[in-house]
Amino acid sequence: MTERPAREPGKRRLVLWRHGQTAWNVERRFQGKTDIPLDETGVEQAHRAARLLAALRPTTILASPLRRAADTAQALADVTGLTPVHDRDLIERDGGEWEGLTSREIRERYPAEHAAWQPPGGETSAQVAKRVGTALDRALDDLPPTGLLVVASHGAALRLGMSHLLGLPEQVWERLGGLSNCSWSVLAEMRDGGWRLVEHNAGTLPEPVLGDDRTDNGA
Repeated sequence: MTERPAREPGKRRLVLWRHGQTAWNVERRFQGKTDIPLDETGVEQAHRAARLLAALRPTTILASPLRRAADTAQALADVTGLTPVHDRDLIERDGGEWEGLTSREIRERYPAEHAAWQPPGGETSAQVAKRVGTALDRALDDLPPTGLLVVASHGAALRLGMSHLLGLPEQVWERLGGLSNCSWSVLAEMRDGGWRLVEHNAGTLPEPVLGDDRTDNGA
């Protein structure tokens, strides 16, 4: 396999943007890779956040192809005129047997797995971190040195992918809090080519954090 050329040093910025609210978020159901659309509130959240993010003058929009993330990205595309690129490696964590279950049902039916936060038949945190982190790295390789990439994806996928990009060891991943619906985090490129987290879970607070991430379920 041909190696990609080294990335030219620059001042790239990365905005990691979680999708708007869905009915399953409100019901506290594990969504995972199940393709659930935005609800009415989620659509409103996406349009509001898009107006704010457009002021950053994004260069590129990248999104998970699942509808809740793709439609969130499209709200920004409608404001900026950019065309979103979809990457399946940005979909949410595969929740295996947990998908469609509420937080209470998961705790009651799978107490040991819940304590370890490992859905039977689903992905591990390390697998998600590598998958999403690799997708982000791949997209950043194609971003101009002064470009700004907005990525519309999912709560667990973004937190874990961000941890990978920041080079955080797995034992501290849970110290990075979750993202609320339609909130975002901003990373800035450093001189050595690494990344600094400069803003986290910004945008629509004080809305609650609702999603499939361990930090979202009181575990």
